[in-house]
Amino acid sequence: MKYRAGLLVLLMFLCAVRFQADPRLIGSYRQDKNGWVFVHLQGSPNEIGFQDGYLLAPEIDDALRAMKYYLSIGTRKDWSWYRQKAREMFWPKLTKEYRDEIEGIAQGLRARGKRYDAIDITALNGWMELAQYYLPALRRGTIPGTGDNKAPGHCSAFIATGNYTADGKIVMAHNAWVDYVAGERWNIIEDIVPERGYRIMMDAFPGFIDSGDDFAENSAGLLITETTIAQFRGFDPKGTPEFMRAREAEQYAKNIDDFARIMTTDNNGAYANDWLVGDTKTNEIARVEVGLKHHRVWKTKNGYFVGSNFPSDPALIRDETGFQANNPNSSMNARKRRWEELMEKYKGKIDVENAEQFLADRYDVVRKRDFAGARSLCGEVENDPDGIPQWGWTPYFPGGAVQGKVTTTGLANKMEFWARMGHPDGDNFIASKFFEAHPRYKWMGKDLHNMISFPWTLFAAKK
Repeated sequence: MKYRAGLLVLLMFLCAVRFQADPRLIGSYRQDKNGWVFVHLQGSPNEIGFQDGYLLAPEIDDALRAMKYYLSIGTRKDWSWYRQKAREMFWPKLTKEYRDEIEGIAQGLRARGKRYDAIDITALNGWMELAQYYLPALRRGTIPGTGDNKAPGHCSAFIATGNYTADGKIVMAHNAWVDYVAGERWNIIEDIVPERGYRIMMDAFPGFIDSGDDFAENSAGLLITETTIAQFRGFDPKGTPEFMRAREAEQYAKNIDDFARIMTTDNNGAYANDWLVGDTKTNEIARVEVGLKHHRVWKTKNGYFVGSNFPSDPALIRDETGFQANNPNSSMNARKRRWEELMEKYKGKIDVENAEQFLADRYDVVRKRDFAGARSLCGEVENDPDGIPQWGWTPYFPGGAVQGKVTTTGLANKMEFWARMGHPDGDNFIASKFFEAHPRYKWMGKDLHNMISFPWTLFAAKK
């Protein structure tokens, strides 16, 4: 028995040496810090992908296992369906650069003993597009067209500049709203140095080639974030997937116009967003609203844009959503009012510290008191008997703000940003207590764990 145990240890050591010696790993590294996993990736598309898959193999494997089960229950479609649609619709639209990167991720996973292929990784990247946009429209028989879709809201965010900020330059902040099964895993920060295009710093879901919840900055001085358009409906299966267009914009856009062009070219309508974009070279900011039929851009060098899953263009609202702009009690409109209150209250003072406080804000403008729930910027819908019916989150649904990020012109010019994993207000989500109080959600217990709030932490690109 001792001989066998010793042999096993030797084999594990030799395997580790072999994988570490793979030349594709040169220059890459991983650091775990305050609930986040930070990775530095560099090189060709295949090298970047291999490093991603190898360094994050435990997290990607866990994410794939969790999403396979969660989607099979939530959408009544198993993983083979997601693979089929990814192979048919997404893979043919990917450029060679991103195919190579995705294949590299799968190769890195296999080097760590995880049996996945490029189609698994493509389906993982596109799970929100398939589950929340394509499938609802498909079930209504409206492809291409406008199915009866309850596309969920994701995130609260703002970007401000000029006379609204303390130094007259850009401040941008974002907290990711998502189901906690996915959200507890949205803890990757990537510093990517590609062969072509600009360097990227972004947060990400394991295995994604883009940010996904969308908080990124690049070495051209572009700042990018967004909030989704709630109740959006529409999907074009012939278009380019949003996750590839978003990554292209993160990597290749040098200004706001570049960003808008990339995001609206061959648009498939999925993951429709109000993008908040800033250019540190000019300190100009913009709202870039991208639907399927309509898109519009607003710009300013003196002001702000806020996001809480509401659209702004009347034509887009009318033609592409079920959004009720006049419902003051909806999560989307309530958070919009709170954002506007905070922007005016702190006009001329907005900085990193204030931005962190905004993301932690618990005030409910409908209840007129502090209540971390569906209408607070720091969403904690697990506390809220109202849920968010507009996008199908039932009372006490385990979803909301799972982390927060803040950057500024000064930070972005050094390729840095602040991030906090867990509820930005410091609350902890304790799974056992939640399931005891709300047993209807126990089916999630296989993959839904405690979500602890860690301190704000500064992350910086490798020098």
